[in-house]
Amino acid sequence: MAQGGTVGTSLGSGVLEGVSRLLEPVDAELARRYPGEPSTRQPVHTVYVPADTVTPGTVREWGKSALALLDAHAPDAASLARVLGMDEALAGPVHTRIQDKLRREPVEDLRIDFEDGYGVRPDDEEDAAAVRAAALIAGTFAEGAPGPAPACAGIRMKCMEAAVRDRGIRTLDLFLTGLMEAGGLPGGLVLTLPKVTYPEQVTAMARLCAEFEQARGLAPGRIGFEIQIETTQSILGADGRATVARLIDAAEGRATSLHYGTFDYSASCGVSAAYQAMDHPAADHAKAVMQVAAAGTGVRLSDGSTNVLPTGGQEQVHDAWRLHHSLVRRSLSRAYYQGWDMHPGHLPTRYAAVYAFYREGMRRAGERLAAYVAQTGGAVMDEPATARALSGYLLRGLDCGALDAAEVTAVSGLDRSGLDRLAGR
Repeated sequence: MAQGGTVGTSLGSGVLEGVSRLLEPVDAELARRYPGEPSTRQPVHTVYVPADTVTPGTVREWGKSALALLDAHAPDAASLARVLGMDEALAGPVHTRIQDKLRREPVEDLRIDFEDGYGVRPDDEEDAAAVRAAALIAGTFAEGAPGPAPACAGIRMKCMEAAVRDRGIRTLDLFLTGLMEAGGLPGGLVLTLPKVTYPEQVTAMARLCAEFEQARGLAPGRIGFEIQIETTQSILGADGRATVARLIDAAEGRATSLHYGTFDYSASCGVSAAYQAMDHPAADHAKAVMQVAAAGTGVRLSDGSTNVLPTGGQEQVHDAWRLHHSLVRRSLSRAYYQGWDMHPGHLPTRYAAVYAFYREGMRRAGERLAAYVAQTGGAVMDEPATARALSGYLLRGLDCGALDAAEVTAVSGLDRSGLDRLAGR
């Protein structure tokens, strides 16, 4: 016992310095691999449109078609509540916000597709389509562009397999070059690399991005890309090792998100067509592996899509809506905050599910955050990690239009900057 009754220590400063030296590489590796959640907005969905059918009016037309379907089959809050089994008090603000969203920003993320949705075309035809896609995307993000514009947009190129590799690289080059010639790469640009099987394919994509940056005088790391998880090899390698984390590492810091490909992945597992769905056990396994591999890396996740379309008579539309709504809600509860939509009729139920998810939990999340900040306790004792999750939840609700800043501040006592701070942004 040291003088004055205080407790001394036994380890000298040299020991602490030795431990610090030992762990310096680990500290650096943790900082490199696990930077945490990015501060940018994540779209709630991706809409992909084949490169031969997309036009400058595509987003506007999707919004108009979705509104017409909503007006025909759920024209008011009461009918929406009946179709989706939603509380009518919640359905009121949800229905109003869906209508506003479909007029203002019907598509949050547009992907012009040069892969499955486009197929194999003569080279001159795909060349022209790539140039046209660049002009369309440049116009979408141009200052004063008319009509509703997505927050994010880009292309899905062909994959890195030998049969289509050269074609995919040429389309990527034409598209990016066209954007540069039109004024530069827009901030909302997104590129999607499909059907990845080996990490080396991801590394090849990263090197292509680096070469383009060097050729056009762009800052290193300016171009990132999404990786689509559509093959069994992207989950489990031939050597029996989990592959997803290696794909992220192979991107050399350029991977922005992982997108699950419902139908290609299910088919590669041998799932028959009638059972290929986002909630199949094979899908759940793949997405659980993706989730753990991406956690903390700053690489986001996106679920896939359903191919059941809300077309035909009212009963058929309502059945398709109920299915889509339940699948989106299921994804949200499993922390997949983004998915793919294949038809304008999916937009009403995408936003119905997303808006209800954030609105029904807003008050409780805000109250828990207020108690956390005030350190007053309450029915739940939250830790910093939970406060980050609660803040992220409210921020996502604000970003997509489910929540208003004033009502979030009213229940939490926090403005946007306060939420950003607690979320670690």
